Parts: sequence; structure tokens; C-alpha cells
Amino acid sequence: MRSELLSEIEQRLEHPTARDLAHAVGRAISDGVVAPGAKLPPIREVATQLALSPTTVSAGWALLTRAGTIRTDGRRGTTVVGRAEPRAGRYRQALDRQPPQDQAPFRIDLCTGVPDAALLPSLTGALAALTTAGTPGSYLDEPVLPELREVLRADWPYDPAELTIVDGAMDGLDLVARSVLRFGDRVAIEDPCFPPLVDLLEAVGAQVVALPVDGDGPEPDALADALHSPLAAVVLQPRAQNPTGVSLAAGRADALAGLLEGTSTLVVEDDSAGATSISPPTSLGSRLPDRTVHVRSFSKSHGPDLRLAAMSGPDDVLAAVAARRQNGQGWSSRLLQRILLSLLTDHAAGAAVAAARHEYARRRRLVVDALAAAGVAVGGTDGINIWVPVHDESAAIVRLASQGIGVTPGTPFTVAPSAQDHIRVTVGLLADGHAEVAEQIAAAARTSGWRSRGR
Repeated sequence: MRSELLSEIEQRLEHPTARDLAHAVGRAISDGVVAPGAKLPPIREVATQLALSPTTVSAGWALLTRAGTIRTDGRRGTTVVGRAEPRAGRYRQALDRQPPQDQAPFRIDLCTGVPDAALLPSLTGALAALTTAGTPGSYLDEPVLPELREVLRADWPYDPAELTIVDGAMDGLDLVARSVLRFGDRVAIEDPCFPPLVDLLEAVGAQVVALPVDGDGPEPDALADALHSPLAAVVLQPRAQNPTGVSLAAGRADALAGLLEGTSTLVVEDDSAGATSISPPTSLGSRLPDRTVHVRSFSKSHGPDLRLAAMSGPDDVLAAVAARRQNGQGWSSRLLQRILLSLLTDHAAGAAVAAARHEYARRRRLVVDALAAAGVAVGGTDGINIWVPVHDESAAIVRLASQGIGVTPGTPFTVAPSAQDHIRVTVGLLADGHAEVAEQIAAAARTSGWRSRGR
């Protein structure tokens, strides 16, 4: 079967290049000789039969992966994706939580991971100052407002060579991944982590390596083990890590930077918590400025619909990102940049963000303390989410749903198999009733399901 499939591809291969190989596979799919769901042979087998180098095949597979034509799933191999095949991914699995049909909508929805709209700064002043959307002098104008760049530099955790603006943190991570990573590259990420990151890395064909997280951040021993083979990148959340709420300790940052010195590994930092975090800005860029990409989002602090994040990084990485953007959106709206600049320089807006930061910390502390009193220990110290250990994930979610409380399952956040089930709870949305909700969460954490009884 494999030889027949490769023979069909070979008949359509005009030149021994990665692009032509991708086109040959695409034509074989269009012609109906390679069906959705078909397993493609290992790269070395393809290279041998088609008289190509493994590097050429790997590059061809990367093109197909980015086009959504194939999907790589670790040891289970590479599969042809159907044109209409849905790819829900971990992100939708985590967030698409609806109460059972026979129940009313959640009276307390703590699934979302979004900030409290009531705690966002007012846009009244920023919008009043706008009279026109503005027109660039050229479609090749600088992508960042110079005034905004200077404001960002003044508050950056290290002295960056350059800054750019992207359409949110995930847009920045996506641009970096698709500009820098190649099919089969090993990328170390925190475990647990933000589910869309895993979806993104799988989409570009990267091999994910799990770094367990403790109270100070990713464990150095795990990173040292991962570095026994080349790592293309390591992705970290330096503050209020989602879902655990752990912020990277200064000593741990130094330890990680020490391990990465002398390697070619790119450090990618996702500071999605931004100004809502009570922890000071932290970055390995202070030790590794030439190999660190630092992304700071303004979604949680100033509004998710602003869709803006600032990103610093090595010249070659940002140049590759800029080149890729020229084939798409070109730049992030300067109109939105002007709104952000106004918010960052307005005293009232700054006071509102500071008040929100302290309110989120208060809400988190009240729930975590109440859970501790009920015998449920929650780690982390920062952010709008908590990572709650439970006896059985499904049973905990069902019990809370029956009480009208929506929470997020922990499974989509985990990278490696875990002996402990968890749920993620966005306590930043809980303005009152902390003790009551904590009591319900504690009861749910102790609830057993059929899966637990079978262990």
C-alpha cells in the first residue's frame, strides 16, 4: 500500500524540490488517489523511494502542514486531512463548555479566561481624541507608531534591539512559529500550558517537549534533559502562567538562562498577563537579548478586542515576521495603536489598570484561601485563573455545572500524562460570593466518578 501511494506521488513529481513534492502530494489528493485519512510513510522511506534527501521531504511536509493538507501526530504518524475535516483543537475543547441541555445557562461562568469587562479602563478619552482613521504615507510605512515605541521601551523588562506591534499575543506566537520553525523541530513548552500553543506547534509540525512547572517556573532539570538533543525554541509564560498562576522567579530565570547560554535555542516569552500581573516584569532577554522574543499582550489589561500586543526580538526574527506580514495584514491598525498609546499615557486609564490588578489579586486570594481552609491546596500566586487539583475532572465539572458554575477541564492544558486531574477556574471574573463558590469547588474536587472508581 505504501509503495503504491509513493508511486502515485512520484508520477506527479516534476522536480526534486520540497515545493514540487508538496504540489505532487496535493495533486494526488485532488485526483482521488490519496484519500483523506491516509497515512503517509515516514520521511526516510519517502526520501529513499523518491530519491530525495530527508531534508527535502521534511521541508515538503512542512509546506503541506502549513497549508492544512496533512497533520502530524507524534508517533501516530502523518495523516492526510480532509478538506472538510473539522479541527477543533485543544483550545475549543477547553473553552466550548455549555451546560447540559436540561439545565439553564451557567449562573456563574468561570470557563472563559477573559478579563472582567467592568475592570477595563474607559475608552472615552482615547476615542474623543480621534478625528480620523488616518492614512499611511505608504503601505511600507513603519508598522509601529514612534511615540508608542518609546512608551513601550520605557517599561520593557530589558533593552530590546527593536519592537513591533502584532494583533495579540497568539498572533505574535503564530508569526514567530511560522517564520522560524521547521517541520520536525523540537520545541520545549511548559506543562501545563495554554492549549492554543500546542495547537499552533502541531500545525507547523513541531515536536513538543514538556517542561513540568513548579512554584518558581519550568523545572531546570527538565530543560537540561531536553537540551540533550537540539531544541529549536523554548516557550515560556514569565508572569501569571495560564493555567497555574505561577510567575517566573528571578533565580529560576537565571538558572534557565544559564542552561540556554551557548545553545542556539530561541527563547519565546508570552507575557499574556501583562499589566494585570502583580509580579514584576521578568525576561531571559536580560541575559540572552540576541535570542529572546518577548511578547506582551494588552488584552487582559486594556481589552481583548483591542487585539494588540508588543513584541521584541532579534533583528533576523522580526525581519522574517515583517516579511511574512507583508503577504497578509501588513501591519496592526495604527488607529488601534493610537488608542493604546492614549491609554498608556493617560493617568486615569493607568489608575484603572492598577486598580484592576489589585482587584484580581484580591479575588484570587479570597478563593485560594477559602479552598485551603477546605483542604484543597492551589499553587501559583498571580493572574485571573487558578489550577485546582481534583479527584476526577469529569465528575468535578458535572457537579459544578449542576450548581450552575462553569469551569474549564484541565486535560486540554496538559502536555504529558498526569497522575493528577485538574480544572481551571477563572476566579478573576468572580466579583463576590467567593466563599460560596470556593465551597462548591472544594466539594467538586472531592467528587469521584466512574473513572476514578476503576483505578
